[in-house]
Amino acid sequence: MSPKARTAIRMTTPDPGTAGATALAPWDYAPAPESLKVAIAPEHQLFIGGDWVKPASKAWFDTANPADETVLSRVAEAGERDVDRAVGAARKALKSWRKTAPLERGKLLFRVARRIQERSRELAVLETMDGGKPIKESRDVDLPLVAAHFFHHAGWADKLRYATGGDESRPVGVCAQVIPWNFPLLMAAWKIAPALACGNTVVLKPAETTSLTALRLAEIFQECDCPPGVVNIITGAGETGRMLVEHTGVDKVAFTGSTSVGKRIAAACAGTGKRLTMELGGKGPHIVFADAPIDQAIEGVVRGIWFNQGHVCCAGSRLFLEESIADEFIARLRERMQQIRVGDPLDKNTDLGAINSAAQLATIRRYCEAGVREGAECFVSGGPLPKKGFWHAPTLFTGVQPSHTVARDEIFGPVLSVLTFRTPAEAASRANDTPYGLSAGVWTSKASKAYEMARQLNAGVVWLNCFNEFDPASPFGGVKESGFGREGGKQGLLAYLRVGGKGER
Repeated sequence: MSPKARTAIRMTTPDPGTAGATALAPWDYAPAPESLKVAIAPEHQLFIGGDWVKPASKAWFDTANPADETVLSRVAEAGERDVDRAVGAARKALKSWRKTAPLERGKLLFRVARRIQERSRELAVLETMDGGKPIKESRDVDLPLVAAHFFHHAGWADKLRYATGGDESRPVGVCAQVIPWNFPLLMAAWKIAPALACGNTVVLKPAETTSLTALRLAEIFQECDCPPGVVNIITGAGETGRMLVEHTGVDKVAFTGSTSVGKRIAAACAGTGKRLTMELGGKGPHIVFADAPIDQAIEGVVRGIWFNQGHVCCAGSRLFLEESIADEFIARLRERMQQIRVGDPLDKNTDLGAINSAAQLATIRRYCEAGVREGAECFVSGGPLPKKGFWHAPTLFTGVQPSHTVARDEIFGPVLSVLTFRTPAEAASRANDTPYGLSAGVWTSKASKAYEMARQLNAGVVWLNCFNEFDPASPFGGVKESGFGREGGKQGLLAYLRVGGKGER
């Protein structure tokens, strides 16, 4: 990256939330650190059969705060015997849990949801410390949604006949669930809540860099008198996940993560009879027409790509601008980028926190270098970054061609590529020119144009005049190499039910 590309111009554009106030650069704001101190045990064991157990593998790994690289705790690494024990506990618990009255299953999920709300501040701080995301995102976005998913599925537990059109249904069985590091607690809720509502039992494996909130969730299940073995949480890296999804005692696999790993899981499950759903990578198009409300669209673009440091599978990482507004939009977007505050994730002023790991930071940098090398113009906003930890400033590439690497590969970081179009047909064609199909966004003041574009876009979810908005009642998932199956809504429940046919083993 050229020295010019690394240099950020200090801007004095007023912050949108303080209209009329004296403008401050993002790095000039007085710090407002989160005051709650969360106790973290020096060692975290596996949660199997309702108990905390040391790993039979005798292996451990450290989990660190990506903002300052300090080790937070030592975490157990599950081996083959541990995986086998967890699946066995889930299988044993299934015999009684699937026969538990649906109303009672719902009551457990309601208790869990309420306890999450009661401990939400603690969970938000822990999520931020372990993952690097800003505390205001953990506190105001993630935790309310985590509780909402448990509440939503608690309500479905005794109403499953309405999800199946009145047909008889039964649980699938033992569910292996593997979740990523970008939304650890939320992804756990997305998977555990519907599984339990439908009478299944669960073995969950969180990502190795963000295991702490999933383990704290296990404490909540204990507090709420969850029957032993209904929920099991084992920690470890990729090898642990592989052993879990390939275990012969598993009836269903639910995976959220990269497309490359998803393909390996699909191959491993082929011919085994296991139910499989996967939510994989994305390269979401964010389309802005000339008649769009520009101010709102700019905020939508900011949320679409710089929310959670761009660690979002459905991020709007490809911005398509109608040619007539491209120059003005880019200029105003650059000004808005200067107001994105990068820094301590526990500071309530922070907009963009730390990159999750050194490995992910290296990946993002490689993509940015490729963008410059291939001829795109790079703009990096903001002032100096913290010296410790893993950091990357908001980055914008213009002059991007469809063949450029930054326009084709999922970067999974705070990097936005800008392309242009002249007609709606060209916008749809360029947006669909990708192996992914997870999300898309459209901005226009004309409802007819918005709905027509939505019909043409090959994506699992299309947001109209908004982006990254979620609701437990709305199904979410992708097409093409972004996966298959849905989470949330009635469609998400069906993945955890057998309708008709023979009973479970």
